[in-house]
This record gives sequence, C-alpha cells and structure tokens, in this order.
Amino acid sequence: MKKKDFLKNPVKHFDIKKINAVPIIDAMREMSFTSRDTAAAADILNRMIKDKGCTIFLTIAGSTSAGGCMQVYVDMVKNNMVDAIIATGASIVDMDFFEALGYMHYQGSYNVDDKLLRNLYIDRIYDTYIDEKELQACDMTVAKIADSLEPRPYSSREFIWEMGKYLKKNSKKKDSLVQACYEHNVPIFCPAFSDSSAGFGLVKHQWTHPDKHVSIDSVKDFLELTLVKMKAKTSGLFMIGGGVPKNFVQDTVICAEVLGKEVPMHKYAVQITVADSRDGACSSSTLKEASSWGKVDTVYEKMVYAEATSVLPLIASYVYHKGDWKTRKKYEWSKIYSKR
Repeated sequence: MKKKDFLKNPVKHFDIKKINAVPIIDAMREMSFTSRDTAAAADILNRMIKDKGCTIFLTIAGSTSAGGCMQVYVDMVKNNMVDAIIATGASIVDMDFFEALGYMHYQGSYNVDDKLLRNLYIDRIYDTYIDEKELQACDMTVAKIADSLEPRPYSSREFIWEMGKYLKKNSKKKDSLVQACYEHNVPIFCPAFSDSSAGFGLVKHQWTHPDKHVSIDSVKDFLELTLVKMKAKTSGLFMIGGGVPKNFVQDTVICAEVLGKEVPMHKYAVQITVADSRDGACSSSTLKEASSWGKVDTVYEKMVYAEATSVLPLIASYVYHKGDWKTRKKYEWSKIYSKR
C-alpha cells in the first residue's frame, strides 16, 4: 500500500450550528448513568453562560481536536461561550495550527501495521492519521515565526498571539482556533508548550540563534492566567480531559492568594474524562477532591465519565441553540496585558 491509500478520507469536524442537540439533551436528562450526567453538565455550562459575572475557562487535553471537535471549540469562541483557553501544545499546534496551514487529519484504523506507517512517514493517533512531512512543515513555520520576533522570553500566550497574527495573513483554512482567539481577544495558554510541534520549531530556532533567541517563560504564563482569575468576578471551568491544563487553571486560586489577593474558588466546574481516580490522579484529581485544596466549589460541579468526542458536541450544541450567549458580556481578556 502507498501513502495515498492511507491519507484519503479527511476527518470532518462537528458543526454545532447545524445540529440542534437541545431535544437530545432534554431527553437524556430523564435517563440515567452517563446520559443524565451529560445533561447535568450541559445545564451547568449554560448556567455559566447566563451568570453575568462569570468568566469561562475552557481547558483542552487529549486529541479531540484531531478527532473532529476542532470546529466545536472555534464556534464556542466565535459565539462568546469561552473567555480563555488552557490547552496542551499538541491541541493548539499539532492539530489546530497544523490544519490552519492547509494540512489535514485523516480517518484511519487502530488495527494497522505501525511499522508500515512509520516507513510511509505517517503518524497515528488511535484511528487518525497525520502526514509526518506536513507536521515537520508545521514545526518549521513555528521556527519561522520565532525568527521574526524580538529575542526575549515570551509567555506561551504571547507566542500563540503571534501565531494568530501570522494566520491572519497566511491561513489556508477559514476556521482556526488560534486565529479565532486572536481576532476575538481570547487568550490561549499552553503551560507545556514545548511538548508539541512548537517545541521542535523553537529548538530549531534556538539552534540557529544560540546567542539571542526566543524562549518560553512558563512562570509568566502562570502569572498572566492568574491575572484573569484575579480580575474576574467569578469563574467557571469547562474541562475536556485533565492533566496540566486542568491543574494549571485550578491553581490560579492558590496563586492569587500567594500574591495577596483573596479570590473565590471556581464556582462552576465540568470535566469530561475517561481517567480513573483509583491511582490517586483522575488526570489531576476529581472535582470534589480539588475542593479540599480550595480550588473548586462543589455546588455546581459534574464529572462526566465519557470519551469526549461522544458527548462534547452534544453539550456545546445544546448551549449554542439555547442562545443565552447572545446577550452575554464579551470580556476580551487579551486586552489586559497591553495595559500592564
């Protein structure tokens, strides 16, 4: 088999605007198990939308962007359902920025000869394929952006803003999360930014410019994200997966206290995950456990134990078609950094 035999059916992203999940969620609310949990999560997210003082943080870990949910996140930003994003570098760079450059993820199979894929330079994410040569082109685009910037430490938010600025002139795809956030002043934070295609590009940049170069300051990330929490009246978390993005945003409550600013715990929290808590983790603790650390309140919280591509589109579609976002305040938190 040749490379073209594997890379022929692009992943198509779910469009919450075209599919109205309100009656589905309403029906699931009267069911049990994961169905009722999913409906409860949709209700909590919509409660965040309706709370006039609530800043909504979206966290993304895992491969939902590659798996067909990329447009869901874009539409949430464009329709004022999200105010700040904390994500893995892969979600932002290897998946979203990658497609914005004109490349694609392809439907594949988990039951495949991975040695053959390696020989063909095809990378696999479960049942999804990526052309490794295109991914390396993405790496070098990151290096190109870094080469164009003043050599100094940047927060990941600052660097991703520059990526959005680049896409404004050079994107090949209409909808990109990085570009949408740039245009709508929604900050994106990647606390482990180098653990992605961006890392390879930045290594190339620093190798080429050993004396004066761009670097990523993760401590500055933490401070900039905490500033949003400190300025927000109240806050809600909508978390896909867990790990570093989840813990990073939860820790802003503690960080604010360290800075001498008492802030309320995150009032609302939803997490969609398949992680288990029996190993002491659950991809950075259950929400009830996070309450013991003073991070998350437990009045409006819901754990949904499901693979995210199966329930995220339904929840986001429900909130979109309920329409309460239409009268919601637009925070544009990216603007606060130009004033410091």
